Amino acid sequence: MTFTPPPVLAPDARQGRVLSSGTPGGDPASAWARRRDAYRLVAPANRRHFHVVVVGTGLAGAGAAAALGELGYRVTAFTYHDAARRAHSVAAQGGINAARGRRVDGDSVARFVADTVSGGDFRGREAEAFRLGEESARLIDHFSAIGTPFAREYGGVLSTRSFGGVQVSRTYYSRGQTGQQLQIAGVSALQRQIRAGTVTLHTRHEMLDLVVDDSGCHGVVVRDLVSGHIRAETAHAVVLATGGYGTVFHDSTLAIHSNASAVWRAHQRGALFASPSFVQFHPTALPKDNDWQAKTILMSESLRNDGRVWVPLHDGDDRPPGEIPDADRDFFLERRYPAFGNLVPRDVASRAITAEIRAGRGVGPRRNSVYLDFRDALARDGRRTITERYGNLFEMYAHATGEDPFAVPMRIAPTCHFTMGGLWSDYDLQTSIPGLFVGGECGWAYHGANRLGANSLLSASVDGWFTLPYSVPAHLATRLGDDLPGDDDEVVVSAVARARTRVRNLLAVGGSTGPEHFHRELGEILYAGCGVTRTADGLTRAIERIRDLRTRFWTDLRVTGAGGHLNQVLELAGRVADFLELAELMCVDALDRDESCGAHFRDEHQTPDGEALRDDGTWAFASVWASEGDDRGGRRSFTRHAEPLEFSVVAPTARDYR
Repeated sequence: MTFTPPPVLAPDARQGRVLSSGTPGGDPASAWARRRDAYRLVAPANRRHFHVVVVGTGLAGAGAAAALGELGYRVTAFTYHDAARRAHSVAAQGGINAARGRRVDGDSVARFVADTVSGGDFRGREAEAFRLGEESARLIDHFSAIGTPFAREYGGVLSTRSFGGVQVSRTYYSRGQTGQQLQIAGVSALQRQIRAGTVTLHTRHEMLDLVVDDSGCHGVVVRDLVSGHIRAETAHAVVLATGGYGTVFHDSTLAIHSNASAVWRAHQRGALFASPSFVQFHPTALPKDNDWQAKTILMSESLRNDGRVWVPLHDGDDRPPGEIPDADRDFFLERRYPAFGNLVPRDVASRAITAEIRAGRGVGPRRNSVYLDFRDALARDGRRTITERYGNLFEMYAHATGEDPFAVPMRIAPTCHFTMGGLWSDYDLQTSIPGLFVGGECGWAYHGANRLGANSLLSASVDGWFTLPYSVPAHLATRLGDDLPGDDDEVVVSAVARARTRVRNLLAVGGSTGPEHFHRELGEILYAGCGVTRTADGLTRAIERIRDLRTRFWTDLRVTGAGGHLNQVLELAGRVADFLELAELMCVDALDRDESCGAHFRDEHQTPDGEALRDDGTWAFASVWASEGDDRGGRRSFTRHAEPLEFSVVAPTARDYR
């Protein structure tokens, strides 16, 4: 059947072409095995002739750099951190999924794929969910072998627990430090390659641009954050593994320095951007305590294994939680979703919590949260058992709030967490620019319109360790004998000149307002217009406000200091400039997608029960955007390409967690 996408609904946007994912045809369950066998190979003696740049040293970046270095390629890795292990991957606490099926609870690769595809509300690629599930089993063995201390049961078998959106126990964990332990193992492998001489690591370097022409990507332009020196690093292939862009909302669970600049500069050079409005709001973050708070703190979703979510049954009930009897408590997740209870997927939980808060039943000093209560679990399992499972999370909560979660319930609220959108890539993780690849959260694909808990660490790790080490060499095999452009080559000279001009432009505005102010105001606009729920009117207003804010940014920005030394105000200004353009595209995408799916919830499209109402007949495709316009605050235009999504194994159905 010929696929015809619907007309574009967003203003200043036009229809593009239909894209192909390049997924092998036939049974999606065997697509990855067939693709691996079909990849071209590079002989060991030739690998040292190829140079690969990896930007980012989180789970995807460190894994890709270490694996390619181990294979014999010359790798240069960049990170803006002062050490590779400080990448944001350390913050993912709860666990990593794997369909190993060691417990007799019905789990399997097929079950994993069904949960992932359905959890994403049928807006991701089915074949890539199979790859994720297939590689998940050996990924756990791999990380266990390189030093990740997974929790174990009494007999020595690796222990597992459940996460939202599933009814099996497939999440492997290291107490509440899983991301940190995986990151330590991955960076240790990276350090081994640095010592072996196959990988060169540059810390405190930020990517500012791509070296790119009509034939593809030939490297990156980076800025030394200490000296301010800007230079090009040419390569036969570039891997971007720079994480998500949730900090566009200012207040998020991400590290403060997480940003979108690398992927947005790639987008400015022609790399297409998929599903930018698909943003996950995590239900178990700590609520904001004041208007000047810089970020929010994430409490792991694993806490919902034993914690019960509730609010006072009656509006305005100000009694301390311990004095409110069960008859006056509303365990609204268990009431609304009895089959999954407190472990419904994050988008479902976030909407339900937001509805309770907006209805006036929020708790805490600002009435902006709900309770996560361990009273029953403590009575049932004892303090020692709960401490073994979540002790460090309880300590973190106590440090952040001054409240003892063993004595009083935690207070939680939804906050921006994970971005499912990112640079569009084909089945081989190659973007629309030949030679430019993506790994981890800065890409798209697996998660659809909602990411299931514990699939984040999995997807980043599978990309880095088990997908890019196949697909990047397959691309390099076609370039044997190609010389890299020199420093005086036009493509390099023009890329470096663009980067230097942009820095000078930021320094030259000469206004009176610092970049932090613009970032905070942008976050307020996005939460109001493109947050947990969206409407056409709200998105239209948000687009106009973002355009106005962008104009003010480029006329009133003040960057103190100069560009020839460490200047964190300049760094932030560049990142906020990119956020201001990305934010408009996010709202355009959300306005154009006239349906509800997963975390993209349009108030105009909901079931009588208040659940997301998909329109598969019209919107079963990925919106893949190109954008053009002046990058100094001028009007921008957009082109929506479309990749049809096919589901041959997991039939699209309405999600039902009741």
